[in-house]
Amino acid sequence: MSDDKKQDDLDYETTGHEWDGIKEYNKPLPKWWLWTFYATIIWGIGYTIAYPAWPGIKEATPGLLGYSTRAEIAKDLEEAEAANAEINEQLASVELTSITDDQELLTYANNAGGAIFRTWCAQCHGSGAAGAKGYPNLLDDNWLWGGTMEDIHYTVSHGIRNEVDPDARWSQMPAFGADEILPEEEIDAVVNYVMDLSGQEPRDPSLVETGAEVFDINCTSCHGQDGTGDRMQGAPNLTDAIWLYGGDYDTLHETVTYARFGVMPPMGGAELSEAEIRAVTTYVHGLGGGEAPEMAEAE
Repeated sequence: MSDDKKQDDLDYETTGHEWDGIKEYNKPLPKWWLWTFYATIIWGIGYTIAYPAWPGIKEATPGLLGYSTRAEIAKDLEEAEAANAEINEQLASVELTSITDDQELLTYANNAGGAIFRTWCAQCHGSGAAGAKGYPNLLDDNWLWGGTMEDIHYTVSHGIRNEVDPDARWSQMPAFGADEILPEEEIDAVVNYVMDLSGQEPRDPSLVETGAEVFDINCTSCHGQDGTGDRMQGAPNLTDAIWLYGGDYDTLHETVTYARFGVMPPMGGAELSEAEIRAVTTYVHGLGGGEAPEMAEAE
């Protein structure tokens, strides 16, 4: 190893650590670095005095400037509401079916409705509105209570089977097994019949004929003679491949035995304004499964 040493290195003390001839010098930090460090300390102290910083028992210290991120957000929301006041008033007052005739209003409703949906509805129906087990898919054209603008608006406003809104949509399937309305063998038979009705392979084909008789006596008042359901009652179509809870034998058996009772909260009143309800109605209707009034009447 070379014995040559820089002259400035010889002017500093060492820490006493040495390894393989390499000494660890005890050089002080550069003056500019130290002053920068001291400045950040002073700035930090000033910041904690001016702005909310130190946590307390109930809340942080407010700071001399009285700044609040909540107040700033509230101000931004008020400004946004003020900027959109005119178009929101228009959205809340026009006929529902005429919203799609005004391109500017339709664009606004879809954009606003999408934001409202992701905030209030995505928890159940999914961010893409494809639903999940027990939560309807809003992308298809299978509607339990109707898929026109008016139907969707009513459902969003009042909800389904909730005890909050007296105008909520309401229906209730009997728990045929739990309430001992049907014996186990008849439940087994009607489940096999429903599987056959929907184009599936029954678990026991020999029970289909008996199941048809059980279905005719106990189920047709809601689901219809042909099993295609009744939207006025929220009774699903049992002849297609669309299932809210599942169409396999075990799931159908559970449904017939214990019934289902899905609840949707009402969004009208305190939750969403009329303009917001109409916006999310427009958004949902435009996802791909919305119906025109004449289509619903034809059914």
